[in-house]
Amino acid sequence: MIRYADKDDIKIISKYDEHISIEELENVIKLKRLIVMFNEDKFIGWLRFNLFWDNTPFMNMLYFLDNERGKGYGRQLVSFWEKEMKNKGYKCVLTSTQSNEEAQFFYRKLGYIDSGSLLLPNEPLEIIFYKKI
Repeated sequence: MIRYADKDDIKIISKYDEHISIEELENVIKLKRLIVMFNEDKFIGWLRFNLFWDNTPFMNMLYFLDNERGKGYGRQLVSFWEKEMKNKGYKCVLTSTQSNEEAQFFYRKLGYIDSGSLLLPNEPLEIIFYKKI
């Protein structure tokens, strides 16, 4: 099952997502910018996004529990998100990953195109991806 997160999901997500404060997590849920995925009743992962330039959906986080990776759930969750964004009238979506992460190959398989990069001090190159939906 895939659905938008609600306040009852905060405890489980905050257990795994160290990149966002509880306060911001509450805001993201209110804005319907966090989507959770379950296999039957078991929580397996989430997708969190925002609006880049306040007008373009940008996937900030796609995460699955370790034992749930490599089962096709990522493709399903990203597809759900892309359809939701298209239904809301958006024409494209963005995401990024570090150049030393395997996720870059996953996004390319899904039709995302390398569109630039960002280099921060003491960090690997961040690759920006674009996809028309």
